[in-house]
Amino acid sequence: MTAAPTVSQHPAGSAVATGSSSVRAWTVTALLVVFMMVNFADKSVLGLAADEIRADLHLSATQFGLANSAFFLLFSVAAVVVGLAADRVSPKALLLMMAVLWSVAQVPAAIGGGLAVLVVSRVFLGAAEGPAFPVAQQAALAWFPNQRRNLPGALITLGVTLGVIVSAPGLSWVVQHHGWRAALWVLAAVGLVWAAAWAVLGADGRHRTASPEGAATASVEARSVPSYRRIFACRTWIGATLAYFTSYWSVALMLVWLPSYLGYSADQAGTVVVAPWTIGAVVLLAQAGITGRLMRRGVSSRRARGWVGGWLLAAGAACCLALPLVDGSTAKTVLIALGFGLGGSYATIAATTIAEVAPPARSGGALGTMNAVVTAAGLAAPAVVGAMVDAQGNSGYQSAVLLSGVLLAVGAAASFLLIDPARDIARLSR
Repeated sequence: MTAAPTVSQHPAGSAVATGSSSVRAWTVTALLVVFMMVNFADKSVLGLAADEIRADLHLSATQFGLANSAFFLLFSVAAVVVGLAADRVSPKALLLMMAVLWSVAQVPAAIGGGLAVLVVSRVFLGAAEGPAFPVAQQAALAWFPNQRRNLPGALITLGVTLGVIVSAPGLSWVVQHHGWRAALWVLAAVGLVWAAAWAVLGADGRHRTASPEGAATASVEARSVPSYRRIFACRTWIGATLAYFTSYWSVALMLVWLPSYLGYSADQAGTVVVAPWTIGAVVLLAQAGITGRLMRRGVSSRRARGWVGGWLLAAGAACCLALPLVDGSTAKTVLIALGFGLGGSYATIAATTIAEVAPPARSGGALGTMNAVVTAAGLAAPAVVGAMVDAQGNSGYQSAVLLSGVLLAVGAAASFLLIDPARDIARLSR
């Protein structure tokens, strides 16, 4: 009988606290979107300046592909190590450290040097950026309960596409008028500006340690914490990781080889290459809306996440595999934009699915390890495509797109057949 007056005595204070928490949650989310924008601007700059770098450093397609693959040499290892650390260390501190290291990593190649300096610089940059996506997802999702995570998760992933869409025209202009090394200096400065803003405004979310609201997530929180081995062995983790791997293969091709394949100069590529990323941005927001609505209506995550993601990959595969059936550069560009835009939009599905299955005490490690496996596609794809181009000439680009189509079809099958969070949550709780 005494509890009711206590609650009613401070309705305004409660509202203020709730509103303040909501504002902080979306402020952190907005900063993390920009964080991912900087991350993918860093990744895309070599692809935008591919012809200029190859001419300046006298590189073959294979050598240039290997230089881009070097970015992922320590990427996966760092994703696992820092992902595991994120379960114990403040994500805010980890993200701040990463942003500072990104800026430092740009300096050696920006100053000068040849292929060796470029490779070492990219290896260091890759190690610093490897944990970015899983830690950013963990930091954002920790501000929201499970049933409200689709939109913030999609927005963090949207930062990937916005990073290319926003930076491509500007970086291409810098490359054309001031050289590709000047573009690296610009990226270093942007990274430091973000780090300063994050140091002031960044914060860790309450759902990182507290039990999220909602019965489904509460049941996950209440069970005994499963080992990483059991999480990695469950079919949902395997399915989401495999599907995301095939999606990331397409992303790696877009970053490194798409401008060269389309045959545009750096200033033209800055505009044309935006097309698949724009499609991806629209798809991401649509997917978040559809998935969120389905889950609010009580549809299982298997269908709301696994099946929706599977259809995205299947549609992307169909577009890529249809490439030999059309003639003309315009038709091929449209198919490639649709194929890569649809196929490269799986990241949010993967992250929110793994975050649902893994309890908070294991979410950082589960997401980081998934990201490590997935980004092995970034290590392999640029080198494989470079070898195809050297061996087959321009037709090697089309072979690479067809290979992407086959992989996306495999990823779609994995998403449909393996992902079932409710089933695996029940198994992990035993």
